[in-house]
Amino acid sequence: MELVLHRAYFEEGTNGALFNSNKFLCYTIELPWNDNKRNISCIPEGVYEIEPRFSKRFKHHLILRDVKGRSFILFHPANDALKELQGCIAPVTYLSGIGKGVYSKNAMQKLLSLVYQAKDRKETILLTIKSQNYEHCRTL
Repeated sequence: MELVLHRAYFEEGTNGALFNSNKFLCYTIELPWNDNKRNISCIPEGVYEIEPRFSKRFKHHLILRDVKGRSFILFHPANDALKELQGCIAPVTYLSGIGKGVYSKNAMQKLLSLVYQAKDRKETILLTIKSQNYEHCRTL
């Protein structure tokens, strides 16, 4: 299964639109680009393998594998990138501003459902991150 994240970069944060098989899945929020610096930057564009993961803090979530110069880059719920993320990606149902969204837990459940179905089919799950300045990535 391949997920494609189209990003739009802004000084205050990074907004994205996540697709599966060319179908819109949800929006995403991230920290602004800051030269891939740990805890204060979104990760570089590229292709990453995704695996389901569980922790006490985030419960069921996803981890990205082999992010150059970084570790423990997760997909987990958050509604404000600057306050709640340290380099990770948060799925959101709606964008409410730059680096901000709402109903993140709902979007996370939708994403987890797809990933677990792909895992049940023994598929590799890939995330391709691209730059695309979609106007709807700014705000609704």
